[in-house]
Amino acid sequence: MSATYDMVVIGAGPGGYVAAIRGAQLGLRTAIVEREHLGGICLNWGCIPTKALLRSAEVFHLMHRAAEFGLKAEGIGFDLDAVVKRSRGVAKQLNSGVGHLLKKNKVDVVMGAAQIEAPGKVRVGDTVLEAKNIVVATGARARELPGLEADGDRVWTYKHALQPKRMPKKLLVIGSGAIGIEFASFFNTLGAEVTVVEVMDRILPVEDAEIAAFAKKQFQKQGMTILEGASVKSLDRGPNGVVAHVEKGGETSKISVDTVISAVGIVGNVEDLGLEGLGVRVERSHVVTDPFCRTGIDGVYAIGDVAGAPWLAHKASHEGVMVAELIAGGHPHAVDPGSIAGCTYCHPQIASVGLTEAKAKEQGFDVKVGRFPFIGNGKAIALGETEGMVKTVFDAKTGALLGAHMVGAEVTELIQGYVVGRQLETTEEDLMQTVFPHPTLSEMMHESVLDAWGRAIHF
Repeated sequence: MSATYDMVVIGAGPGGYVAAIRGAQLGLRTAIVEREHLGGICLNWGCIPTKALLRSAEVFHLMHRAAEFGLKAEGIGFDLDAVVKRSRGVAKQLNSGVGHLLKKNKVDVVMGAAQIEAPGKVRVGDTVLEAKNIVVATGARARELPGLEADGDRVWTYKHALQPKRMPKKLLVIGSGAIGIEFASFFNTLGAEVTVVEVMDRILPVEDAEIAAFAKKQFQKQGMTILEGASVKSLDRGPNGVVAHVEKGGETSKISVDTVISAVGIVGNVEDLGLEGLGVRVERSHVVTDPFCRTGIDGVYAIGDVAGAPWLAHKASHEGVMVAELIAGGHPHAVDPGSIAGCTYCHPQIASVGLTEAKAKEQGFDVKVGRFPFIGNGKAIALGETEGMVKTVFDAKTGALLGAHMVGAEVTELIQGYVVGRQLETTEEDLMQTVFPHPTLSEMMHESVLDAWGRAIHF
């Protein structure tokens, strides 16, 4: 069996299904191939279900603070199975929604594992799909280090942590990127004794150092143990727990826990696709592309996590739109990694876009830095969320917004204001002249800009 298309997309995650829909909207006859679940890792095993879990933890945390708000709550507890069931239900609902959107836009869905046999030819089982344009959107999976491999029992990846067999009492999280910190925050809020081990000299290594330091203090106040500049050398697994051998500063210590979550990064899903035979260049498990996601092989594109950092769903989706418009004969702009926000949904939340203060200085900018604390904001005080800060980094010569960094309540929603600002090449003057509504958390964004020029009003 064979069929001919204008575009075949391999992988139905947030990059792939968006590319397919946009292609169909532009009049391209489009097929999408998926070997497991529509919506990919993000919708089924990543972004969405983790946020559902974290929302349950947030509500649980607020229930314990009821007295602060003049409320009464007694017998507070949780049912982990019910928490997980809600999370899986949210993912299932959105999975069905993706199927509906693909059908609505007349995209042919082919379930199975794809292999590119030759330029313009994709095989899925006994079916051959022919298309001048092929978009590889196969995503990525958890990286596993020798000796630290997940077994689903005592050592988990994010997939196991999303459907936990038990509530950990003592949990070791290896890695303090977004995935590690979000699970550390979730289980810590529900009462686990959590230790986070980070090989770099600080947690959240991609974030601004000042923001990471602030977040660390908050995590420690919540009872987490944070070990920076440390590495887990081996794990002794037993029927009732795990002993981790942790090296820090040349000395090795033992940490006994009942559960380990390994969150040490991801690797691209590049195997068994036929990329090598096509001559597609792969480095460190990721497909090498130009700024327009072209692989260098005519008609073959790669988007999203399989094409490298930043490993973010919204980056993948935007690349999907860009590639579809390029294939349809349009002239889209290349995706600018410097204008893509990163969000971590722990407690407190963390969000950022653009250059950190250190990176800006490394690149030779004369910087002006503004800061504003949550404790100086009326809405934050009313919400009972006074732990946090907003930090902005500007080019002193041009006033260009180089970066913005936040930690605190709802900053994952606030960051988009600065993202739009960077996209529009906003200067400090534009932001200073913008009227922010009162009372809102967003007023802190304004005050941080003012502070960079010594003009803050409310602190």
